[in-house]
Amino acid sequence: MNKVFLIGRLTRDPELRYTSSNLPVATFSLAVNRNFTNQSGEREADFINIVVWRKQAENVKNYLTQGSQVAIDGRLQTRTYDGEDGKKRYITEVIADNVQFLDSKGSRDNSMSSSSNNNFNDVTPNDFSSDMPTTSVKNDPFSDFGSSIEINDDELPF
Repeated sequence: MNKVFLIGRLTRDPELRYTSSNLPVATFSLAVNRNFTNQSGEREADFINIVVWRKQAENVKNYLTQGSQVAIDGRLQTRTYDGEDGKKRYITEVIADNVQFLDSKGSRDNSMSSSSNNNFNDVTPNDFSSDMPTTSVKNDPFSDFGSSIEINDDELPF
């Protein structure tokens, strides 16, 4: 099984290119904090190359910038090429199946200009752009999102 889940911040703006068959592909680097501190008490981060294809690549380019927080799920892939010196080079990157935007540009700009750390309980619907659907889950994270689901034990195969 080859599955990767990451949450981090973009270290640079995404780069969008098109293949010879006109498929969009975006690349960026993601800084992911480690769960522990080093001997100096500082938290270190890993910098991971991400590749996104098709419509999602165009969305990444249009809506994300350096500092944006995202969640990625995908798979690891290693590729090789011959360097200018004739030596074989290896590149390991995550091919993203899904990129989930975790903050909006407005809330990111506000958090970068203040010294407070992210507290998602303080996010209000006004922090998001008008084209982004929002639902207040401050009091009830299981509140109705507009559609009901009926579960019937009689239909289960076991």
